Amino acid sequence: MSSTPEPVIDANLAVALDALLAEQSVTRAAARLHTSPAAMSRTLARLRRVLQDPLLVRAGQTMVPTPRAQALRDEAAAVVRSLGALLAPGTGVDPAVLRGTFTVQAADLVGAALAPGLLRLARQEAPGVSLRFLAEELEAGQALRDGRIDLEVGSIDHVDPETRVEELVTLRMAAAVRPGHPLTEGAALTPDRLAAAEHVVVSRRGRFSGPLDTALAERNLRRRVSVVLPSHMTAMALAARSDVVCLVPTALPGGAGSPLTDVATTLGLVLLDIPLPLPPLTVGIAWHPRQAADGGHHWLRDAVRRTLRAPGNPGT
Repeated sequence: MSSTPEPVIDANLAVALDALLAEQSVTRAAARLHTSPAAMSRTLARLRRVLQDPLLVRAGQTMVPTPRAQALRDEAAAVVRSLGALLAPGTGVDPAVLRGTFTVQAADLVGAALAPGLLRLARQEAPGVSLRFLAEELEAGQALRDGRIDLEVGSIDHVDPETRVEELVTLRMAAAVRPGHPLTEGAALTPDRLAAAEHVVVSRRGRFSGPLDTALAERNLRRRVSVVLPSHMTAMALAARSDVVCLVPTALPGGAGSPLTDVATTLGLVLLDIPLPLPPLTVGIAWHPRQAADGGHHWLRDAVRRTLRAPGNPGT
């Protein structure tokens, strides 16, 4: 049993109809659509066949619309406006009309630095948007691909050719201690004094070592790690109430302040320069290409950039 094929809709005819009815002139309609009068005449003839109406008829030196054309004029204009909105780049969306929830995956320290500023921007620019932060519990590449998260923020260490990655800010690690800690007194901080102190390590996988241990080992030094915690927030809270040393990301020398240091400042921690060459920490964002042109996602990415890049940081 054969079925009747669906009619083929030519959107160009709607655009031409709108121009012809608005201009009531083949020549002016052709100029409006950047085509030739001859081509526009052929299009008018086609429209007359499709709609079974002359649409525009000669009246002296001008052309006037038929009653059917007058009835179609507003509808044709509305259709063309809808087509324009449908085919416009998604990045042009007005944040004020956005509705829905964005899911961001980030480590607790990054989330704590990001949430206040991002929430403030959402209230000011996109009040219909809600934010959901997830801990680093999902495989980010797959979660971005599946749509379980909209954006990953932090140190992007997975290699996925599908994923778009943008680096936002480069930081360095500092030693955070409570006021009055022995490392804040006396002589300048040296690798030996740092190694001799009691340390807390942050690792979701329970690892006791990291880049600091590698740098110390090159000087035949080894630090004393008393505890390993999965959370930066917990580690900083412990450092504020004991003599353990906690590593905290902070701005590069001469750079603007970083919101990733705000929690340490709130806890009253003192940040000490580490006298060792440690690799920098780069914080970035990752997202799936299918959302690259989405207007709402474009606003989210821009809001994260503005939140994490303090004034004066590169890339603002």
